[in-house]
Amino acid sequence: MRTPDHYDYKIQPVDFMIQNNIPFCEGNVIKYICRWRAKNGREDLLKARHYIDILIQNLDNDSAESYNTK
Repeated sequence: MRTPDHYDYKIQPVDFMIQNNIPFCEGNVIKYICRWRAKNGREDLLKARHYIDILIQNLDNDSAESYNTK
């Protein structure tokens, strides 16, 4: 399979993610950060931030639930 030009790395992001069992949101952050300069610029940085925001929200939700004394 041909590797897209925006993924010109010794280790492809997808291979790294699979070999390290990287979860979906973290994997998307890696993907968008790796390609932002060569593909979609600012748009890819915003996509990476979107997934980081999801991770932060989930962390905050989990923390709030651990303090819930209902």
